Amino acid sequence: MSGHSKWSTIKRAKGVADVKRGKIFSKLAKEISSAAKRGGSDPDSNPTLRAAIEKSHSYNMPKENIERATATASSAQALEEGVYEGYGPMGTAFMVKILTDNKNRTLSEVRRIFENHGGKLGEAGSAAYIFTDPDNPTFTVPITDPEMAKKVLALAEDLDEHDDTQDVYSNFDIPENLLTTG
Repeated sequence: MSGHSKWSTIKRAKGVADVKRGKIFSKLAKEISSAAKRGGSDPDSNPTLRAAIEKSHSYNMPKENIERATATASSAQALEEGVYEGYGPMGTAFMVKILTDNKNRTLSEVRRIFENHGGKLGEAGSAAYIFTDPDNPTFTVPITDPEMAKKVLALAEDLDEHDDTQDVYSNFDIPENLLTTG
């Protein structure tokens, strides 16, 4: 027995879970605000807003947070959508959809994430042909080396954890045995 109290362990676990939920709630609030700005704050007449609210309900986002995000849409600065494309280790393609209040800041941050993981941010359209249907890329890059698998997964995770990122699509294919051991 380590002598640590059970409450300390629970408190640490709750803190980690709260940070993850906070990041998800921030992304969902941006999505709601953007939808409300584009089509109005009435979910009955704005299907994009309705879908964003339903998505936030699926993540158990509190009603007050949803209402606050809808209300701030009229008073907040404009949120811009964007798509960044780039290539990671072994030529894996990435398409990152963002929603931000400052595209220049987000561009430099996403570029830095790519560079830190041995990738490169591409020009507009450089990887779009691979993601004509984002959920089904036109081709995949098989990765069998465990070290490369770690690098590609780390890049994908860092891109997904960025505050302004809405969706990350990629075309790598890692065998199940590397996912469980890596």
